[in-house]
Amino acid sequence: MTADATISAADVRSAALSLPDTTEKLAWGQPTFRVAGKIFASLGDDETAMGVKCPQEDRAELIAAEPEKFFIHEGHDDHYAWMRVRLAALEDRGELAAILADSWRQVAP
Repeated sequence: MTADATISAADVRSAALSLPDTTEKLAWGQPTFRVAGKIFASLGDDETAMGVKCPQEDRAELIAAEPEKFFIHEGHDDHYAWMRVRLAALEDRGELAAILADSWRQVAP
């Protein structure tokens, strides 16, 4: 992906809101995306990363395989089924959509 095609916060918002029954709500000063009232994604303060649901048992493997793409905020995400994704490291909008859909499925009724 070229630098001009980097995934933006607007792309995250569009992809998240395209999932069934998704709403956007500000929490902690950040946009969060919810289904059935449960957060499945959020944009970070500087909009260069997003947070998504990820089972803790899968998280370490993903981070080890692609540390330039996946990470956690030490001390904050340690005990949650949550990880962060650097938007600039995503291959394309298809990868963005797949990650968001996987996170959505983890909380959707």
